[in-house]
Amino acid sequence: MRPHAPNTPVPVAGHDAAPAVRAALLTALLALATVAGCASTGPAVPAAPSAGFDAADPAAAPLAGDTPTATVATDTASVAGDTEPGAATVDGSAASDPLDPASTGTIEPDPTAATAGATLDATAPAPTQAELDYAALYGEPVYNPVADPTLPPPATVTHAYDPWERYNRRMHRFNNAVDRTVARPLARAYVAVVPRPVRLGVSNFFSNLGQPVSAVNALLQGKPRQAAHAIGRFLLNSTLGIGGIFDPASDARLSRRSEDFGQTLGTWGWENSRYVELPLFGPRTVRDVFGMVGDAPLSPLRQISDDATRIPLQGLQLVDVRTQLLATDSLREGAADDYALVRDAWMQRRQYQIFGDRVEAGDETALPDYLQDDSLPLVPAGAVPVMPTDG
Repeated sequence: MRPHAPNTPVPVAGHDAAPAVRAALLTALLALATVAGCASTGPAVPAAPSAGFDAADPAAAPLAGDTPTATVATDTASVAGDTEPGAATVDGSAASDPLDPASTGTIEPDPTAATAGATLDATAPAPTQAELDYAALYGEPVYNPVADPTLPPPATVTHAYDPWERYNRRMHRFNNAVDRTVARPLARAYVAVVPRPVRLGVSNFFSNLGQPVSAVNALLQGKPRQAAHAIGRFLLNSTLGIGGIFDPASDARLSRRSEDFGQTLGTWGWENSRYVELPLFGPRTVRDVFGMVGDAPLSPLRQISDDATRIPLQGLQLVDVRTQLLATDSLREGAADDYALVRDAWMQRRQYQIFGDRVEAGDETALPDYLQDDSLPLVPAGAVPVMPTDG
């Protein structure tokens, strides 16, 4: 038997197919409109019922396609600003009433904030929102770190007088090369081989030899008390200290200050002198070069006529000075301009050695004790092998 076909009506062209297709298309368009409206306007806000609408009547409920239209209309009105006087906006704040001058919505400037902003330095960074909020909350001016009245006054740094900078930089490179290849390795080997008590005795010995020069220059500078301390140190350390190897004068509270003729010339009025770097002996000024020439005849070490004894002692003194300066090497590592760092640090230190005694102890600008320490010495005149006064 032939199987029977299902009793499904076959639509005839031009009959009921067109209305069905139109209904499907209309439903799809309404769905697309609903999705587009929700995506562009956010969550749907129910529209307010119109006059004569009964919300309790199910028959009066809006059609499915009317909700997106009401939402779009409501949002459009909110964006345009066409709201009722006193009505709440989307963010919860009250909208301004154009008929009420007191609620125009204009934000008046805060006079405290204006005053605080006027005190800011033009070069200061813009204050953060947290700083502005704090100033507005407590009625204080905005903090300005550039013009903080609680900070101490900035330190005045004297600029080095360096008209020979081109020559000095070349000599600085030469001295650094000699220091890296000769002086620093010798100083490190000296530290590694010689025990610390022996090194301390060597430093005390050479420091004691410089006390007669310090005593004479202290007298020339009008410091009799300091000159008396220098003479007392020399006598006490030379006798009880076994030639200056030990330092009983410090236990007797006799202060140790190093004075040279370069400092004396500065005290006499030669305050500003051009910077110069000597080969093998480092930073100086023209004033200090003349000071070395003036100190040379007073140095006990230079009074030794036997070169076989004097020259090794001078070499040992130079190694001792470089050993004491090893502590400053870490300060120079990574410096952008090593020459400027050494020059400025040396000039500031030298300025204090010359003029620091003029600061009274009770003055607010007096320096602390650790800056008055002379533990980092210069290369003394007695350690220079040849001087113009040698003839």
